[in-house]
Amino acid sequence: MTFRQHLTLSAYWFATNFHWGAILLILLPGDMRILAPQNYVPVLGLMTGVGAIPALIVPLISGALSDRCTRPEGRRKPYIAFGILVNVIGLAGMACCTIFVESLVLYAVAFMVVQIGNNIASGAYMGVIPDIVPENERGKASGFMALMTQLGTLLGAIGIGMFLDDASNIVRYGLISTVLVVVGIITYFGMKEKHQVYAEKIEWRSYFKSLWIDPKKYPDFAWVWITRFLVMMGFYAIMPFVNPYLVDVVGIPQEKVGSTAPILLGIILIVSSISGVLGGFVSDKIGRKKVVYVANTLIAVVAPMFILAHNLPSALAVGALFGFGYGAYISVDYALGTDVLPSAEESGKDMAVWHIAMTLPQSLTAPIAGLLIALPGKTTLPPFKAGGEEIVRYTTTGYGIVFALCAVCFALGAYLLRNVRGVH
Repeated sequence: MTFRQHLTLSAYWFATNFHWGAILLILLPGDMRILAPQNYVPVLGLMTGVGAIPALIVPLISGALSDRCTRPEGRRKPYIAFGILVNVIGLAGMACCTIFVESLVLYAVAFMVVQIGNNIASGAYMGVIPDIVPENERGKASGFMALMTQLGTLLGAIGIGMFLDDASNIVRYGLISTVLVVVGIITYFGMKEKHQVYAEKIEWRSYFKSLWIDPKKYPDFAWVWITRFLVMMGFYAIMPFVNPYLVDVVGIPQEKVGSTAPILLGIILIVSSISGVLGGFVSDKIGRKKVVYVANTLIAVVAPMFILAHNLPSALAVGALFGFGYGAYISVDYALGTDVLPSAEESGKDMAVWHIAMTLPQSLTAPIAGLLIALPGKTTLPPFKAGGEEIVRYTTTGYGIVFALCAVCFALGAYLLRNVRGVH
């Protein structure tokens, strides 16, 4: 495959990660400050976790349906297009719920619509690489995916958090929708799918039984799933709480965190983009597992260092180290998943099962981490603007517990990969 083909095929990763980088890292924390100011950290964790539930279920359905789609434009494209449409409708609802009607309940409903639409598209899209990319180029494709993932997240966070920090949510959510649609069109018309003339109808009872992939029969798939689950547990215990971490631990004033968070995220994502591309190419040469061993060991050592960073320069230095290791891991993560798929014919369904290893930790870990951060207590400070809400801050102890548990998860993710025998 040519460079252009790889780039076009992976472009949607940029769009969907621009979308999530802006929402999860910037907009959602800020919106929870507005809609739940006195308990925003546990509510933020709960919103992140509950919102991820559609990501557990929807890809299993859209992936399976796209495996059997016989439309002339291809088996993945119809679901990608429909999912983007639903996603954009949900984004409009989220914007309205923070401007015209300040309702946490309605905001949560709109957020669920966003999750459903995005996962309809993503559930089908995850089958594209196994469908189209030759096996000997999947490490390269995974490297492009990592690059688009990190760049999308980076530009989403910076664009919304820094350049549009004072803009209304109509403008910010409107920009996210525009990127999602425009870049989605690039991938839609750039991917050359074959017309599947015939496919057996799905029998849902048998299908859901088939979601259980026997670890004894496919042990490599099981161990890759488990190790990914552990790494994502560590990641989603940290990621939703970057903004409150900067306020509570690093000491950034609340009124400046919206423009400061993208700086830390930018350092992490720039470094991880570089190591992501390098890791993908290196893994094709020396093997996936060696890259994971080094990457996960690094992030396991670095994660607890965040709690020692009490100024922005030290937080940026720790973030750069973390980003280097995490980017290298992400670069081979997707390739590992495709290498151990049980069935090439049902790659959409199998990749959706594999995707649960990312989404289930988000549902479980974010609410638990939010509660652990809040458990040791909080303090309230006067508002920085007259007539504003009091500023709530949480103690360093809760963050220390969370970062320590993250380090354990990252280390186990590296150690247990040794059980994978069919991938080097």
